[in-house]
Order: sequence, then C-alpha cells, then structure tokens
Amino acid sequence: MTTVESGRRSTALAAVVLVGAAVAVALGVYGRVHDPALKPLFLFGFSGMLQFKTWFATAALVLVVVQVVTALWMWGRLPGAGAAPGWVGPAHRVSGALAFVVIMPVALHCLWSLGFSTSSPRVVVHSVAGCVFYGAYTSKMLGLRLRTAPGWTLPLLGGAVFATLVVVWLTSALWFFTRSGLPLT
Repeated sequence: MTTVESGRRSTALAAVVLVGAAVAVALGVYGRVHDPALKPLFLFGFSGMLQFKTWFATAALVLVVVQVVTALWMWGRLPGAGAAPGWVGPAHRVSGALAFVVIMPVALHCLWSLGFSTSSPRVVVHSVAGCVFYGAYTSKMLGLRLRTAPGWTLPLLGGAVFATLVVVWLTSALWFFTRSGLPLT
C-alpha cells in the first residue's frame, strides 16, 4: 500500500468516526436544550411509556445479540459452529434492520419525552450511552461502505454498538425490571 492510499484510508476512517461523534453530540445537545414533553408519543398498547420503552429496548437487545452471534458465525469466529450456512448473512442484515426499527421509537421517547437528563448518575450514564449508541451505529453503518477499511474496523464499531446498547439497557430496562418485576403491559 502506498503512502497516499494509506492516507486516504486513514482519512476515510477518521471521517466515519467523526460523523458518528457529531451524531452523538447533536443528539445530546438536542436532548439537553429541548424542553421535554413528559408524555408519551404513543404506547403501542402498553400501559405506560416506561413499560413500552423497557420491552422495546429488551427486544432490540435480543436482536443485537443475534447480530453479534451471526457476525461471529459469518467470520468463522463462533467456536464449534463450523462454516456459516447461506441464511446467516441475510439473518444478520434482517436482525440489524429490525433492531434499528425497534429501538427508534424508544429513542424518540427518550429525546422528545424525557430529554437528556442529569437527575442521577444512572440517568446521566443512560443519556450519554444512548447518544453514543447512535453515534457508534452511524459510524458502523458508514464503515460498512469503506472497502479499504482495516479488518478490525467493523468488529470494533459493531462492538461499540453492542456495548453501548448493553449499557443503555442496563441503565433503563434492567433498572425498571428490578424495581417493578416483569410487567408485560
């Protein structure tokens, strides 16, 4: 690889990360300066906004776990699984698209209804992790288009998406479940 190619590769990767960081910061700023509505946009049959957000976030987390497993399988990193069958790639893409669709209404409620809050350490961590999640997701989606990216790029960006969603879930859904049990509606 020439110096010019290496420079372009580094510039493209830096641009992907910077766009993701800009998305995270923009969401945080919007969430902080926006006056929270303190009411749900919609509930999809749930009894309250927290119940809705908790179950949708849990569904998204399950789908993202499917993403991790299928990615490991596709790249031959799933111990004992052997070569991935042809359906694993499409399952990976569909589970990712579904996870995004499921998590979007949760994010809308977080930003519009509740805003970026600093009322407790848990809420600060949740607010920051939610913004970083969407920044990481943006970088991962853009990183998929980089044909010259180093081999570690997608696993690192995908790992950041997974890790931040786990933090978001731990600081919201798990917190809710430990206080109210497992309300189904």
